[in-house]
Amino acid sequence: MISSVFKLILVLFLLPVCGWSQASFQLAVLKYNGGGDYYANPTALPNLIQFCNQNLSTTISNDVPYVDVGSKDLFRYPFVHMTGHGNVVFSKAESENLRNYLLAGGFLHIDDNYGMDEFIRVELKKIFPSSDLIELPSNHPIYNQKYKLNALPKIHEHDGKKPQAFGIVIDGRLVCLYTYETDLSDGWEDAQVHNDTAQKRKQALQMGANIITYVFLN
Repeated sequence: MISSVFKLILVLFLLPVCGWSQASFQLAVLKYNGGGDYYANPTALPNLIQFCNQNLSTTISNDVPYVDVGSKDLFRYPFVHMTGHGNVVFSKAESENLRNYLLAGGFLHIDDNYGMDEFIRVELKKIFPSSDLIELPSNHPIYNQKYKLNALPKIHEHDGKKPQAFGIVIDGRLVCLYTYETDLSDGWEDAQVHNDTAQKRKQALQMGANIITYVFLN
């Protein structure tokens, strides 16, 4: 059963007429099983939140909890971020919970931190068996919010592949964004963690801000 309370929260938080100044909400990091390091990039989401609050006039809470994929607490957060380097396993109950969350209006951003791709694609099929990941074209609105971009930034190089953004669209709504070969959330981390250039970090944070804007105001 989909939580009616969560639907009410989404209405209160997501209506564009509210404006950023009236909306105060909390983001979370998804905790999953399978052995992958769901806890990778601990400074990423807090830094993105700080960037958005400073540059978009959002009032997102600085407190970023971890939430289990199978927990009903998932419905407390309209935006959940997921990352890691390795294996991901969703049980049947976890897949159903995540499906209900996304259908109720929640949003999942997955950022492959290198090594997750072969696993997450299988697990996403458990959630939406009839829906495929589709690549978002360069003219997709997610690239054209406050910051005018035409592609994902390449933060770290691994296999010489271009960065790609994929999505799952249900009834015309993007419910899941999967960023691949970009290491986007590495670019959100504290500068000393990866020693990325200021320009790389700026590009990553601007793309992250575009994601937040697209999710909450479109």
